[in-house]
Amino acid sequence: TFVDDPYSAAEGADALVIVTEWDAFRALDLDRIKTLLKAPVIVDLRNIYRPGDIRKRGFAYVSVGRE
Repeated sequence: TFVDDPYSAAEGADALVIVTEWDAFRALDLDRIKTLLKAPVIVDLRNIYRPGDIRKRGFAYVSVGRE
């Protein structure tokens, strides 16, 4: 399925998996993302977020090469 924006992609998804460093993904409205996902899970394969910051917002957060 192709969508026009990250929010449409997140709607009803089991997790948000980030595979790009594009600015559009660095500036996501994470509160909005949290309401769209089935569960608040982010898999960050580009390490664009700080783990502690994301976890404090109530997300399960997985990144590459760090805790």
